[in-house]
Amino acid sequence: MNIALILAGGCGSRFGGEIPKQYIKVAGKPVIAYCLKTFGEHEEIDGIQIVADEEWRPFIQECATVEGCGKLRGFSMPGKNRQLSIWNGLKDILQYGCEEDVVIVHDAARPLVSARIISDCMKTCKEHDGALTTIPVKDTVYYGRDGKIESLLERERLMAGQAPEAFRAGPYYRANEMLLPDKILQINGSTEPAVLAGLNIGCVAGEERNFKVTTREDLERLEQILQAREQ
Repeated sequence: MNIALILAGGCGSRFGGEIPKQYIKVAGKPVIAYCLKTFGEHEEIDGIQIVADEEWRPFIQECATVEGCGKLRGFSMPGKNRQLSIWNGLKDILQYGCEEDVVIVHDAARPLVSARIISDCMKTCKEHDGALTTIPVKDTVYYGRDGKIESLLERERLMAGQAPEAFRAGPYYRANEMLLPDKILQINGSTEPAVLAGLNIGCVAGEERNFKVTTREDLERLEQILQAREQ
């Protein structure tokens, strides 16, 4: 079984405003509705678990109904940080799933994920413990300290991580469990616990349009893309 774990518990502190960015309407639909539709229509996704505050759950259920998404399995509580939110989702998923299932983690605020990326993540997990969506780093990157440049990093070997990230549920659960209770608060990326645990993680080619809505400029960019797609 393949379960999508959609993270929609963020408050959008960097974005500003009273409504979290994942619930703002863009081109007539809430941001979260776009990835709900994509995951809901994907033939390899068997269920969807969503991390969200209780106050937004009726709103999400309505979005799922409007988009014809009948794969919603349940909700999980947000944690103190993103990784604890994932941990809460993992625990809930394993109540109805098994250790060999694949959990594909995605951000509700990353609405333009493609079916191709989702399929590639599933395919990669057949040969690895997990899959990380990445795009090449375009700019020259330097390593610096105390205001001085120390070295030039090899751009050809550098990758920027995106979502989704997919993992075998059992090994990934144990990788996160080892970081409790404090180290998990220092985790910045979903794949980090898997790497620290020595799991075998493959790479999936990402897409520039698969960006995360973080600022108002991102919201404007999203609206332009969606409007162009409808023309």
